[in-house]
Amino acid sequence: MSAAVARRYAVALADVVFSRNEAREVQEELLAWQRMIEEHALLLEVFRNPTVRREQKRKVLESLIARTRVRQTTANFLRVLLQNHRLAQLEEINRYFAAELDARKGVISAQVTTARPLDDETRERLRERLKAVTGREVRLQFTIDPNLIGGIVTRIGSTVYDGSVRGQLQTIRERLMGEGLS
Repeated sequence: MSAAVARRYAVALADVVFSRNEAREVQEELLAWQRMIEEHALLLEVFRNPTVRREQKRKVLESLIARTRVRQTTANFLRVLLQNHRLAQLEEINRYFAAELDARKGVISAQVTTARPLDDETRERLRERLKAVTGREVRLQFTIDPNLIGGIVTRIGSTVYDGSVRGQLQTIRERLMGEGLS
């Protein structure tokens, strides 16, 4: 599935859930469905396999909807995905859906890479600092990269703030090489 198609599904769903004031609930239900499909490889294969008849897939879907007791909006969305052969791409659609919900709420995501895990107090200070810089609520996603040596690298969209020791050493190296060429 192309990113554009996944985004269209996500935007359409966001329109519906915001008008019904059920964004958080539907998002949680779809994430639970994503986990269920990921944990049961056979289920993913049924929805992905073109040789399994649509009616059989529909029966499986309806049975699971009844068991999971999801909201009508979630159930209808899952039915649309099945009808359009997109249920196997739920993970990608969920990713765009989360981004769309964040955008509509004025929340931005920041990918933070550190050499070692940060404690909760440091994470909160970082969140507050980024909120002050951007003027928006910030959702932090952390990764660890021991190659940074120390410090932190933060990416918000296409902007990168490199406060790592590795980045500082690279800057010093570039300056020294530049001075040697003058």
